[in-house]
Amino acid sequence: MAPVIKLNSGYDMPQVGFGLWKVDNAVASDVVYNAIKAGYRLFDGACDYGNEVECGKGVARAIAEGIVKREDLFIVSKLWNTFHDGERVQPIVKKQLADWGVDYFDLYLIHFPVALEYVDPSVRYPPGWHYEGDEIRPSKATIQETWTAMESLVEAGLARSIGISNFQSQLIYDLLRYAKIRPATLQIEHHPYLTQEELLKLAKREGIAVTAYSSFGPASFLEFNMQHAVKLQPLMEDETIKSIAAKYNRPASEVLLRWATQRGLAVIPKTTRQEVMLSNLQNTEFDLSEEDIATISGFNRGIRFNQPSNYFPTELLWIFG
Repeated sequence: MAPVIKLNSGYDMPQVGFGLWKVDNAVASDVVYNAIKAGYRLFDGACDYGNEVECGKGVARAIAEGIVKREDLFIVSKLWNTFHDGERVQPIVKKQLADWGVDYFDLYLIHFPVALEYVDPSVRYPPGWHYEGDEIRPSKATIQETWTAMESLVEAGLARSIGISNFQSQLIYDLLRYAKIRPATLQIEHHPYLTQEELLKLAKREGIAVTAYSSFGPASFLEFNMQHAVKLQPLMEDETIKSIAAKYNRPASEVLLRWATQRGLAVIPKTTRQEVMLSNLQNTEFDLSEEDIATISGFNRGIRFNQPSNYFPTELLWIFG
């Protein structure tokens, strides 16, 4: 059995999952189906990825063929920014559940701590960051209003656990003051170029499990032509990482994932290649030395890729300021 992380909600979450960001709609169903066959049980999706219908078809196929049962899977999705107003939360979750073809999410997250004006799904779905054109319209919904609506999902049986994504320390402290249901997980960008050690310490102290995304650093962002991603040495090509990988006779990708999982984080890498699916899933089968963990942690430069200002010009969305 793959390792699991016990959440404060009482549920077990697989430590190694499969991320669905940028999985093309044309192949998403097959990718999810093949990942289930490879042994993945956690699938990390979101409204904003625009592929939940196709991912759900992959799940349905695997269930129909008897490869898994619904209860064997841990399906994650996220609340997009335009649905933060309290009355918008349950309706959009029900739509997302219907898209997936399931009755509940194992984990449902607030995707970003940003409330934007509602966009009707019949007008545009997923809504993206802009109301129309290049206009960004904020909503007045507070995180407390949104979190209270998130808690109602648990009470209604629509989500077993709830959590947060892309939150930083100050806002987490604020949320914990009024939360009746504490966030089970925090999902963050985390790789050797962005280690966020203090945020990890906060989460550990508060009993919040952490999921790392973009574990391979700039690799996920080259297609956006982000200059700081293009200029950085790809982690899997770095001589130090390659040397550590050779020491353990493992691919560099497994070393980067193990650096996170050995420190207690969950990871959600993705690939369409079957051999890499299996390799990523096997990253918990060896241990790095403390010296090697420290060496990899020493890559930290505080460089963040996944923020609005890296995707489009904005003067309104300095989320990580």
